[in-house]
Amino acid sequence: MAHHKSAKKRILQTAVKTERNRYYRTRLKNITKAVHEAVAAADKTAAAEAFKIANKQIHSFVSKGFLKKQTASRKVSRLHQMVNAIEAA
Repeated sequence: MAHHKSAKKRILQTAVKTERNRYYRTRLKNITKAVHEAVAAADKTAAAEAFKIANKQIHSFVSKGFLKKQTASRKVSRLHQMVNAIEAA
C-alpha cells in the first residue's frame, strides 16, 4: 500500500492509463479484424471501406501516443496489401 501522496497519485494514474490502453488495444484488434473478415469473404467494397476506417483510426492512435508512427505505418501497409490482393484477384 502506498504511504506517500505521490505514490497514491501514481497508482491512480497507472490505473487510468492501463484502462485507456486496454480500450485502444481492443479497438485496434477489432478494426483490423473487420478488414481481415472482409478480405476473407473476398468482398472488395467492404474490405475497402473497412480499410478506410482502419487507416484513419490507426493513425489517430499515433497522435494519441498509443502507437509509434512506424508501427502504425507497418500495420496500415500490411492491411493495404491484403485489400489490394483482393482487387488483383
